[in-house]
Amino acid sequence: MKVYAVFDTNVLVSAMITHNPDAPTVKVVEAMALEKIVPLYNEEIVEEYDDVLHRDKFNLLDEDVANMIGSILKNGLNVNRTDSGLEFPDATDAVFYEVALSKEGAFVVTGNTKHFPKKQRFVLADRPNRETIVTTMVVPHTETA
Repeated sequence: MKVYAVFDTNVLVSAMITHNPDAPTVKVVEAMALEKIVPLYNEEIVEEYDDVLHRDKFNLLDEDVANMIGSILKNGLNVNRTDSGLEFPDATDAVFYEVALSKEGAFVVTGNTKHFPKKQRFVLADRPNRETIVTTMVVPHTETA
């Protein structure tokens, strides 16, 4: 069973700046590299990744940023947004939610669920007690009326 997910930029930043190889964000990114998670993206998301990961405050090497984005492009699917018709506290987060809506059963992997509607399916990337990425971090989508 393939797991499809949109990676919120905060997850990539956290995975790239941490010095803890056991950090949940690192484990999620490793799951992507091992093809346990198929990343979903579109041009807007890739542009945000590139912009944010190149910010001076993160002090990331261009080669590392290129490798991260390249891995997403190589292992992922470029999909169109599905308009949710919803408003977001931060309008730039809408694209992550709406790209996830484009693939049945997809998730948003984020460290910050408060920027997204509550009815969406999420994987919280900040829970250190999770045993495995695909089996315990994937939270099934449940519709609420």
